Amino acid sequence: MSSQSHRKMSGTRLPNKPRSDAVELTELFSAQMAQLCLNEDYSDVTFIVENQRLPAHRVMLAARSEYFRALLYGGLSESTQKDIHLKVPVEAFKALLRYIYSGHLSLSQMDEDNILDTLGLANQYGLTELELAISDYLVQYLALNNACAILDAARLYNLEKLTKVCLTFMDRNAADILQHETFKSLSKESLEEILRRDSFFAPEVQIFLAVWEWGKHNRNVDIQSVVSYVRLPLMNLDHLLQVVRPSGILDPNKLLDAIEEQSTSKYLKYRAALWPKENVATAKFASRIIRGEYPTQLLNGDITSYDMEKGYTRHCITDANDSGIVVELGTICLINHIKILLWDRDNRAYSYFIEVSANQIQWDRVIDYSQYHCRSWQFLYFQARPIRYIKLVGTHNTVNKVFHVVSLEAMHIMNIPRVVEGIVAPTGNVATIEMGAVVVDGVSRTRNALLNGNYVDYDWDSGYTCHQLGSGEILVRLAQPYYVGSMRLLLWDCDDRTYSFYIETSTNQKDWTMVIDKRDEQARSWQNFTFTARPVVFIRIVGTRNTANEIFHCVHLECPSEDPNSLLIENEKQRLAEDKKQLKLNDTDPSTSREISNNQHSSRHSGEEREKSIVEEDVLVQFDNNSMDEQ
Repeated sequence: MSSQSHRKMSGTRLPNKPRSDAVELTELFSAQMAQLCLNEDYSDVTFIVENQRLPAHRVMLAARSEYFRALLYGGLSESTQKDIHLKVPVEAFKALLRYIYSGHLSLSQMDEDNILDTLGLANQYGLTELELAISDYLVQYLALNNACAILDAARLYNLEKLTKVCLTFMDRNAADILQHETFKSLSKESLEEILRRDSFFAPEVQIFLAVWEWGKHNRNVDIQSVVSYVRLPLMNLDHLLQVVRPSGILDPNKLLDAIEEQSTSKYLKYRAALWPKENVATAKFASRIIRGEYPTQLLNGDITSYDMEKGYTRHCITDANDSGIVVELGTICLINHIKILLWDRDNRAYSYFIEVSANQIQWDRVIDYSQYHCRSWQFLYFQARPIRYIKLVGTHNTVNKVFHVVSLEAMHIMNIPRVVEGIVAPTGNVATIEMGAVVVDGVSRTRNALLNGNYVDYDWDSGYTCHQLGSGEILVRLAQPYYVGSMRLLLWDCDDRTYSFYIETSTNQKDWTMVIDKRDEQARSWQNFTFTARPVVFIRIVGTRNTANEIFHCVHLECPSEDPNSLLIENEKQRLAEDKKQLKLNDTDPSTSREISNNQHSSRHSGEEREKSIVEEDVLVQFDNNSMDEQ
């Protein structure tokens, strides 16, 4: 065919026929190749597995697996052998061959033992895609009768995702796992990993009994090394004397040590239930309010139907801070995140602290905002710990002497933000309506226009917040203290005017620090700033010049800046500050300081790859900082 004819044919398209530029016959190819599996035709190698002869084709195996390539063509003795003996499970090896030849494997047609054996062979022969596919399959079918075997396999083959899923499953079904027959077949290493987990939540006496039974079926293992992970101080005296002592597997002094720790230690190493991302402060988890007025309101999940008369739980604020609201969770839970909604139908602010306890005897203060003005939603994070009781104590209300809370949630999340001296260091903009921030002073057609996230729809008359030069300011209150070191502003830029201004921050609206000084500069449009990170609650933006008129206009505020470069600079500054602080704490040990500095340096590097003049109309709304009637 001539090239001209070819061009004419390639440009011709049959009507109503979809054009295809490739031939796709993958299924047919797979089916035809599968016919060669365990077929003597063209076979040039035979595997002898459990006395069965399994014919195969060297080129097929080598093309699909680096292991077989090395075995069959790498110069080893097997390269020249016609028969190769393998000590592997025969059914699993057949399944593996079917996958190699066809790219298909029906796991639903295999029993669990064969699936696990095939998983092992996929790991051994470097078939990573098959290994991960089997792992994902096992995640879907995890149950009491296979969890122990799957955990052992996942740990043996370093399958992190599958291991994590198995451990979480066992945490949530701890009592049943302990009673299941398969528990006795668990490997020593897997058993110890389970027992080390704070989230493996079951009565300690049940854990001890299960470990004792495990020991009877694994007599070749030193039971002392395993039973050392049982937390004896969590058992009551009767269990220690009537269950543990008669077993004879522990030195009596261990029992005395446990009894002494029970009576003298302020902190016991409690186990706790773990429900990732799930709010456990609900009736579903049998949680309740045991102190506070209107106790039915706080945990009912209603975060909209509240006003000055209803929809909140409260307590009176006293100078001694001897009152409060106490939440009792249905059981001890592992918690690292509490979210509360403070009553926010006006501009009032509250100060408060939160303490938590596992036993209502020893209380730990995990949040202390008694020196800060807070409002609306509070997003609070701390190191995960076993918690049964949560105490909220209000220390100040800018309107009256009552502390009001609309909602409380408690949960465990996998990744918490960085916390610096008890204050969250956010990576995203917290000067938003959704995060509870509010514009206290400033003029705009729309309340909180500065914080609504819209920095596109603005013109000569709307979409900005402003103040009169020389007599006003724009004041923003964040919902809670945040540790920040950057901001971003969008100055009104519908013409070529420029502005001068400065920005101050405060935590109490009394003591102010200037963090941005642009009084001697001509600024316009987007402005990015970084500064020494600090706790911030109030942000005061003061314009000092406008080359067009006597009004300062700002369209949008971010705190911290969401500009990627600004975030990178801020994070680096914060890390350097923490490095210096750590080095100062360790300056008495130069070798330790050098080691910490080197480790942190390495961590940083691994982680970094219209109108001619605007007339301000009387219809603009001046924000009022005065509160509404008292509740």
